[in-house]
Amino acid sequence: MHVGIIMDGNGRWATKRGLARLIGHKRGATQVKKIVKCCPGFGVDTLTLYAFSTENWKRAAHEVEGLMKLFRGYLSNNLVELHEKNVCVRFLGDPSPLSADILKLMENLRTLTAHNTGLNLNVAINYGGRDELVRATKAMASKVSSGEIALEEIDEDSFAAHLDTKGQNDPDLIIRTAGEMRLSNFMTWQSAYSEFAFIKESWPDFTPQVFDAVLQNFHNRTRQFGAVVAR
Repeated sequence: MHVGIIMDGNGRWATKRGLARLIGHKRGATQVKKIVKCCPGFGVDTLTLYAFSTENWKRAAHEVEGLMKLFRGYLSNNLVELHEKNVCVRFLGDPSPLSADILKLMENLRTLTAHNTGLNLNVAINYGGRDELVRATKAMASKVSSGEIALEEIDEDSFAAHLDTKGQNDPDLIIRTAGEMRLSNFMTWQSAYSEFAFIKESWPDFTPQVFDAVLQNFHNRTRQFGAVVAR
């Protein structure tokens, strides 16, 4: 089972409590560890977390810098533990705007865990669904131009093989926290037949118990994929 999560509401969670927005993001980072840890027991073999979107650069400079500091800390402090727990970490998105030290930490974690066979953890950082589609299109166009592939060879499968999630199943379920009901440029291609769960809890309040309840609701649904299923 592949679950994608739009981790929303960190800043609002803090503001409601009279705290700085970054405190909410720090609380959210602790929830990441809890959710990653419980995934295997919940039957989730791939987890995609929307950590930082291509649009998040528009936030206040101090908040962006605070988020980058949190990323550095998470990548540094959890490297060994993720490897020991057999987690395979992969990064989605365009890494080019990220600082050199963050890129090095990402590559260290990706390389160390590349052959692990447990949970597949996708971290979407500087990720946007539309940007991913543009990058994939450019890559395929370049191959057509060079004669590596023929225009007639392009189909859904070959296109999907140029996405950041190549080789992975599309998400079965996408969860968004904090009561918002939109995808916000998350997994635009991959979510074509995903189920959705929009829940009121903000990400800092998204406990394993809440996660379990959402998954139980999902398992009670009938997925049709465009067909008519007898009930």
